[in-house]
This record gives sequence, C-alpha cells and structure tokens, in this order.
Amino acid sequence: MKDFFNFIRSKTFLIQLGLALVLVVVICFITLQWLKSTTNHGEFVEVPDFSKMSVQEMRKTAEEAGLRYEVLDSTNFNPDFPRFSILEQNPTAGTKVKDNRKIYFTVNPSGYKKVTVPDIIQVTQRNATSMLRAVGLDVQRVTYIDELGKDMVYQMKFKGKYIKHGDKLPKTSRIELICGNGSIPDSARIQADSN
Repeated sequence: MKDFFNFIRSKTFLIQLGLALVLVVVICFITLQWLKSTTNHGEFVEVPDFSKMSVQEMRKTAEEAGLRYEVLDSTNFNPDFPRFSILEQNPTAGTKVKDNRKIYFTVNPSGYKKVTVPDIIQVTQRNATSMLRAVGLDVQRVTYIDELGKDMVYQMKFKGKYIKHGDKLPKTSRIELICGNGSIPDSARIQADSN
C-alpha cells in the first residue's frame, strides 16, 4: 500500500496524469470544432415565402437558398391561387432552418375535381338543394314551369344545357333547377277539357 501512495506522489505519475488531461482536452476541442463545422452550428437559412410560386420558380428559389424540397399532391383546388402553384409549405416562410433542410410543398391542382350529379328529379326543391350541396354543387337559380307538383324538380340545367343525374361536373358548379309551380300544364288542361 505504501508503494502505491509513493507512486501516486511520484513525478512520473504526475507528468503522465497531466499529459492524459491535456490529451483529453485537445481531443474534446478537436471533436467540438469538427462537429461545429460539419453541422454548420449557428448557421441558419431563412425559409423564403414560396406562396403562389410556380413549381419551376419554387425549384430555382429552393436551390438558390440551399434547401431541398419535396412536392406533395393536393386534391383541394383553391381558386385564389394560380393553377399548379404552391398552396402550402412546411416549414412556413420566415422559419430559420439548417442548410440543406427539406421543405415540403402542397401544389394547387389544375381545377376542381369532378363530382357526380345526384338523382334529384321528382324531389322537392328544398331536398334537391341539400342533396346537391352534399356532393359539392350549388343552386344558381330556380325556374318555374307549369307542372302540378309545386316546388318539385322536373329538370336541371348547367350553363344553359340540360343535364341528368350521373353526369360529372366540377365541384362548386352552380345548377339551375326547373321546378313545378303547382299549375296544370296547358296540354293536360286541353286533354281534360276534351274528355
């Protein structure tokens, strides 16, 4: 035990201990400097605002900023944005990120997806309006004709042309409903008079 304490107090041990501590400090310093340079510590890129840019403009801007990107499909058309332009981005504009960070983009499709016109013939105007809205269509106006069924839908028009259930129209299209006004049509009245 006495030899052990003598060795700890010896000049050789103290020199080796000092060299070991210096070596640990140097290795830690070099490691930290290497990590700092490879991770760009303290260096950030501000994410640009890509909103409403075309995909080509987005690619150029992202590459100039040193960012990677991934384009995600979107099914929700936004009429306030140009077709095939950037709708959303993640991270948002102004966020500070590391160089070479991947930004995710949602692109505005070319237009509204098409929906199927429901069967609303011989349905009341009120119910027909609800059925149309349920699939993403709307009523532009209601025109009345002489038919016995008051407020009953007899025909439909889109942009002046007659349509039928099963036809495909862009979502948010506005349809004209042709409904009965509760009067007997002239043809039926003439036939009834002749009998």
